[in-house]
Amino acid sequence: MMTDRIKNIANGIYKNVGGMENVTKIVHCMTRVRMEISDYDKVDLESLKNVEGVMGVVEDDTLQVVVGPGTVNKVAQEMVDMAGVKLGEEMTNTHTTSGKDAVEAKAAQMKAEVKKKNQKPWSKALKSIANIFVPLIPAFVGAGIIGGIASVLGNMMTAGQISGENWANMITVLKIVQSGVFAYLNIYVGINAASEFGASPSLGGVIGGIIMLTGVTPENPLPNILTGGDLSPNQGGIIGVILAVFLMAMIEKKLHKVIPESIDIIVTPTVTLLVMVMVTIFLIMPVAGAISAGLVGFINWILGVGGAFAGFMLGSLFLPMVMFGLHQILTPIHLEMINADGYTQLLPILAMAGAGQVGAAIALWVRCRKNKQLTEMIKGALPVGVLGIGEPLIYGVTLPLGRPFITACIGGGIGGAVIGLFGNVGATSIGPSGVALIPLINNGHVLHYIIGLLSAYVGGFLATYFFGTTSEMRVKQ
Repeated sequence: MMTDRIKNIANGIYKNVGGMENVTKIVHCMTRVRMEISDYDKVDLESLKNVEGVMGVVEDDTLQVVVGPGTVNKVAQEMVDMAGVKLGEEMTNTHTTSGKDAVEAKAAQMKAEVKKKNQKPWSKALKSIANIFVPLIPAFVGAGIIGGIASVLGNMMTAGQISGENWANMITVLKIVQSGVFAYLNIYVGINAASEFGASPSLGGVIGGIIMLTGVTPENPLPNILTGGDLSPNQGGIIGVILAVFLMAMIEKKLHKVIPESIDIIVTPTVTLLVMVMVTIFLIMPVAGAISAGLVGFINWILGVGGAFAGFMLGSLFLPMVMFGLHQILTPIHLEMINADGYTQLLPILAMAGAGQVGAAIALWVRCRKNKQLTEMIKGALPVGVLGIGEPLIYGVTLPLGRPFITACIGGGIGGAVIGLFGNVGATSIGPSGVALIPLINNGHVLHYIIGLLSAYVGGFLATYFFGTTSEMRVKQ
């Protein structure tokens, strides 16, 4: 049977590369299984070449085993399935000791306990969303900051503070960098989503490109079956891309199982794209477009009507969302708001939750200074907390203690209320939080954001100092 043949090839490769434990990562191209190897001394090249089904072995930056088109998808998938990981995912965990091991170990322990209690289907979905967007964070941050610089220079040129062709060209170049990320974001998301769902990344990129409706003109539009009007380019945005690639992955995997290997490389991608272009344009784009517009409109309505109250509720509830992993679902919403308005008003408010934690941690440091174990953990987690990386403080400090987690939420709510009261404080990109978000705040509202941060620091500090500790926390340890 074909399945037995695939298993035999996968087992034969593992056997002759030093075992599964000697492989750190597996990916594949058109014909080759590419492996990152820990110890090449354990690899038996001659025996590997003699495995039935192996056509050749290439030693390069990775160890590449040639098994042919069609077969390669199945062998690589079988190998990662045996290892319990996904294509491109690290297969071994390494640990390097350092001075901040205490807080990291505590954070990892608490996070693992929370995840054990929270293993539900929607948790897996949220993890997939995170895996899609986390690799894009550096691009969001870098391009967002460059775009912010372009906006500042543009305003200076409009005000007459700078002038000349050189400045104009510089602004244009900086805007090209920013648009290079956001104009083609659907394609990047499609590629990452395909990798996450076990499909071909290149096909995922094509799906992202389909939603951009390249070549469709106002004179010759495509119909929106839900509204009776015309489809707009990018309708449904990244929500549509993720839904479409998810369905595409199921179709592609099914075809890989039934299409003969000799024609798999031709038939599977062709049929997959033909099916998905129809489903994407005439079903997913209208539905996802309605969902995206509804979510963005609802959040803007809350922020517009609720003001300080809405800011307090959002800021105070965000830490529990992070604890359960629910915050990942907000990433597509942020990006849809940026596409619609040029900035997301939601992110600066939610960033106040991390600031409330920072204030709470400082209060614990002061109030519980005799507790050396606790203060050492705070020292390790506080610097990254100021920069908006909140997990070490959540899982290593505030959540294990209980009360400080609640008072940190209150601090976040106070900061969120201040931001909501000012209104229209937005971030032009996503990625960092805390102090690191300052360069991405829209023009004219940087001071408002800083005031919100300070309010969250002070709110978290006071709530924790007076109500967030117990006598057990304060004793010498």
